[in-house]
Amino acid sequence: MNQPKSSQAHGDFIYPVVQNRSRHLIQLCSAFTVCVLFSGCASFSQDGGFAVVEQAATDQLHKDVKWIKSDVDRQLVNDRNKELLSQALSVDAAVQLALLNNKGLQASFDTLGIAESDLVQAGRMSNPGFSFSRLRRGDEVEFDRGISFNIARLIAMPLTRKMERHRFEQTQRQVMMDMLIMVAETRKAYFIAVAAEESVRYLQQVKRSAEAGAELAKRMTAAGNFNALQEARELSFYSDAVLNLARADQARIRSRERLIRLLGIDQFSEANTGVKSFKLPERLPDLPDVLTLTDIKTEPDEEATVINKLVAQRLDVQAAKLNTQQLAESLGLNKITRFINVLELGGVRNTSNQQATQHGYEVRLELPLFDWGTARTAKAEALYMQAVNQASQTALEARSEIREAYANYRASYDIARHYRDEVIPLKKRISQENQLRYNGMFISVFDLLADARSQITSINSAINALKDFWLAQADLEMSMTGKPSMISSQSTMIYVSGSAAEH
Repeated sequence: MNQPKSSQAHGDFIYPVVQNRSRHLIQLCSAFTVCVLFSGCASFSQDGGFAVVEQAATDQLHKDVKWIKSDVDRQLVNDRNKELLSQALSVDAAVQLALLNNKGLQASFDTLGIAESDLVQAGRMSNPGFSFSRLRRGDEVEFDRGISFNIARLIAMPLTRKMERHRFEQTQRQVMMDMLIMVAETRKAYFIAVAAEESVRYLQQVKRSAEAGAELAKRMTAAGNFNALQEARELSFYSDAVLNLARADQARIRSRERLIRLLGIDQFSEANTGVKSFKLPERLPDLPDVLTLTDIKTEPDEEATVINKLVAQRLDVQAAKLNTQQLAESLGLNKITRFINVLELGGVRNTSNQQATQHGYEVRLELPLFDWGTARTAKAEALYMQAVNQASQTALEARSEIREAYANYRASYDIARHYRDEVIPLKKRISQENQLRYNGMFISVFDLLADARSQITSINSAINALKDFWLAQADLEMSMTGKPSMISSQSTMIYVSGSAAEH
């Protein structure tokens, strides 16, 4: 019987000559190509999910935000920087600079690209596998060729893609949270830096006054009109004034450098901005006559409703809910795929020079003899309950933080207003009365200087009270969108007459 020629000898090697292709293999490849097309070759979006972040910056901050990806974007940012740095820096300008230049924020934007890549990857079929083998036994040469597809991934693709979509949305919320936190920290750093500048200027005046008093005391002692104790008191006051000024200047440098880090403008120079450095205003903004933020302390029966509404719009609470939903769907996925997680299906074509070509298919399935997947399911259930409890704790903390931030805001306002309306006017009135008595030669210049010393603590406290109000306002605004960091508003130290006073 004549057999079809399927190979020809050449030395020790035998090369197959395949006369006809396997129609079954072609049909199988075509079928799985259709599956791939139906599974959807996911593609990247034009904005990478950044439009949501831009909209949040517009709606909540009324500011522009830029994801710098090209030299054109960088040039636009540099032009905007030059405009903002051409005048004394306001708090709004500081926030805008930070939104455009903070590299940590830009790195947070890059996580959107990473998350979107995972989302696109979840919508694409894994590459098929191809196998080839050549077996020889005597004169018989056998060739095995096969192509396989991961069916389990195709089955799980809708659920996997849905989970990645949730994870991508969660990343968007986290990026928005990072942006809002950075803005809140920038506002606070700005007010701390301005208050530090104002304190330095005031303590410079105190130092000049103390220096004049010390010089006068030396002359009075030399003339025999002062004793050693009186001279020592004046010199001690001057020494404390020098020390207080040095400490205030140290705090000024520290607060300014923190603001520089948040603004992200350290890399700029006069060559590309036209401005060597930013200039801060001489004093803090005035205390408003009325509170601008909504009073959440309404009627007792309405307070819970108002706070619950604020809690619902917080991004960390929304992220916790999204994480819980994602884990719930992940639990369902584990239950579906724990027996078919390595299922593969493929076509096989076997050719031998001694036998007719064989066609067929091959299925490989993991046998659940040792691992029934119960451990994975139990882990998913534990992760889900962990997420539920974490979401509940996040909501509870959010309510408490909003109440605490509002109480701090109201108390800071009342304290700053008391200094503005009561303490400082009384100190000013006392100073005016003492000035009249000095002009009438009823008191000496040293009595006048002693009165000036008594005002130092009050004025420094008034500056810090005003600063604390603006910090409390930034904390309250942040508490309505995310977790505030109210501890940092209490970390500034001022020094008066050689002793530390914490505000």
